[in-house]
Amino acid sequence: MSKIRFFARSLLATSALALVLAGAAQAQDLPGKGIKVQPLQSALAEETFQTLLVSRALERLGYDVLPIKEVEYPAAHLAVANGDATFIANHWNPHHAEYYKSAGGDAKMSRKGVYSAGAVQGYLIDKKTADEYKITDISQLTDPALAKLFDTNGDGKADLVGASAGWGGEAVIEHQLTTFKLRDTVTYVQGNYAALIADTVSRFKQGKPVLYYAWTPYWLGNVLRPGQDVVWLQVPFSAMPGVQTGTDTQLSNGKNYGFPLNNEYIVANKTFVEQNPAAGKLFEVMALPIGDISTQNRHMQDGENSQKDIVRHTDGWIKAHQATFDGWIAQAMAAAKI
Repeated sequence: MSKIRFFARSLLATSALALVLAGAAQAQDLPGKGIKVQPLQSALAEETFQTLLVSRALERLGYDVLPIKEVEYPAAHLAVANGDATFIANHWNPHHAEYYKSAGGDAKMSRKGVYSAGAVQGYLIDKKTADEYKITDISQLTDPALAKLFDTNGDGKADLVGASAGWGGEAVIEHQLTTFKLRDTVTYVQGNYAALIADTVSRFKQGKPVLYYAWTPYWLGNVLRPGQDVVWLQVPFSAMPGVQTGTDTQLSNGKNYGFPLNNEYIVANKTFVEQNPAAGKLFEVMALPIGDISTQNRHMQDGENSQKDIVRHTDGWIKAHQATFDGWIAQAMAAAKI
């Protein structure tokens, strides 16, 4: 073999080895290498997109992210606080303030940076009935004649489809039904919210009056569109229970739907965040437009609701917003080196 050919082969071998060593060094430099992370979410499938997006970012930082576990909100907050899980990406503040406080609050958990801002929730009825009977405020349903319009089981009382137990909204609804003296004319219907809402949409399509509690972001707002198909009902005055007592729920537009605007946060175990500044910074800087969540949720409602579909939606969002995603990773990596 000529000296030139031998030198060329040696150079190629050296370059290949350098690439391997560089890759290994880069992997070792990732702040999450060898650290397991346990994400949690509720049984609401529409939360998977937000949670999986956080998991994808953590994986880029080298963390070993375990499959998402489904745990309802009260238990999820306790699990994160006690270190049995790492984070939840669907903590709504002040909606889940009671759960946060009961689990130990800031002493045990980290809640920095708004993940998604400006969530609205409240009571809605179909616009046809609202216009015909001039119903604008839920307190008008103390009138048995108006309440009966929304009777679905023949008992003469309005049937209000509401939040499932453990979601947080049910405590507000229960409190307001009493405070606004609606107990005699309104029945709070709880159960499988998705099934109840599917029935509500069906009733609407049949031209029947509907009364329900809902929030944004959720696919429902793209099917029963506020202002076009349905309208938000106002409340006579602000009335919040528990740690939210005294909260003014009037919005900046002067409307009062009975619930304050909520922001979504990534809540994580405080010890984990203190020991993992890269993850802590990531949780703080990630921000997802509420409209993007609603759009993804609508795709699920339209049939793209398998785990494979949600993974594709998440990866597609990252690809479409690569610069934003890379910016989160860069800030997280910088925090690890401080």
